[in-house]
Amino acid sequence: MLYYLFDYLQELYNFPGAGVFQYISFRSGMALIFSLIISTVYGRRIINYLQKKQVGEVVRDLGLAGQYEKKGTPTMGGFIILFAIIIPTLLFAKLGNIYIILMLITSVWLGTIGFIDDYIKIFHKKKSGLSGRFKVYGQIGLGIIVGLIMYLSDDIVIREKINDDYLSDNTEIENIDNKYKDIKSTKTTIPFFKNNEFDYKDLVSFSGKYTNFFSWLIFIFFTIFIITAVSNGANITDGLDGLATGTSAIIGITLGIFAYLSGNMIYSDYLNIMYIPNSGELVIFISAFTGATVGFLWYNSYPAQVFMGDMGSLALGGIIAVFAIVIRKELLIPVLCGVFLVENLSVILQVSYFKYTKKKFGKGKRIFKMAPLHHHFQKLSYPEPKIVTRFWIISILLAVITLITLKLR
Repeated sequence: MLYYLFDYLQELYNFPGAGVFQYISFRSGMALIFSLIISTVYGRRIINYLQKKQVGEVVRDLGLAGQYEKKGTPTMGGFIILFAIIIPTLLFAKLGNIYIILMLITSVWLGTIGFIDDYIKIFHKKKSGLSGRFKVYGQIGLGIIVGLIMYLSDDIVIREKINDDYLSDNTEIENIDNKYKDIKSTKTTIPFFKNNEFDYKDLVSFSGKYTNFFSWLIFIFFTIFIITAVSNGANITDGLDGLATGTSAIIGITLGIFAYLSGNMIYSDYLNIMYIPNSGELVIFISAFTGATVGFLWYNSYPAQVFMGDMGSLALGGIIAVFAIVIRKELLIPVLCGVFLVENLSVILQVSYFKYTKKKFGKGKRIFKMAPLHHHFQKLSYPEPKIVTRFWIISILLAVITLITLKLR
């Protein structure tokens, strides 16, 4: 909103300093500052309100050290994170930008699902919360919405350089200075390869005249899968004080760098990466996201004064997934979100192996002392802050590896 206000003041009155709002770097910096202020200053007020309403964490008996000390700690702190993301975005981003609209839809959609889950747990005293299948239905619904918008919107394109053979056969295009074209495409970035672009269309090239239609169906399917996997991964990771929050902040910073490079024609051309027109505006959103998660750590770090609940964790994972998809970096998720991936896999392996051994030997066996993986280390008597810090270090390492894929091909 402030962007439009100062743009109006600049155009009509040449208002001093109003032109600075044209710069993404300035607006992203302001979004970061505002999100930090909201999550720290106003976060305290929200925590006090949650304590007053006795919105406390429901603790199950898992036999973990320090578990019962967390009983009664305010939860549903996802309110703090979402407010600290949405309000700065509304203030500083171009609200007509299709990518900003997608990210706001994602935040509200998954935040609402998480809120319903937390509400059932706390006020209806059902420890299981919202049924797992309803969460998955919600994630599938979001995946369909995101996929369809990316398919149908004329504003979501990539810009490609027209090859020399095409130019020589088209004299009209040959005379233009800007030898680029905007196209609808299902292309994405594939890491560690020289020509690091992959087109989902290649998977259905046999379908003839229906290739374009089926390529978008495949794209939407992958969109659903990625959103569901990453959202649940963040949800599973949210088991120790500051673990999901800090990991998400590291991922957010990395995605912000990719969004800035992909949305800048000069940098994308220099690095030989896909240029996505108007995606630079996403830097404002991800700056607010990073500020919100870092600010939330003020209260969520060990010993936590508030938990984000499913309202926060489902939204964080979904935001990361959709953000990576719209900047065409979803195939980097297994590396960048390696902590979420390992946490997810630890649960899948544990459950699958237990069922297999129980069926075969009559008694279930476990791979880990407990799943997800962070609880395994708790069972090994590692202090909670040490586990969290080491997971952060691993996340930083994975973020660096993800960034060097820009050149490592």
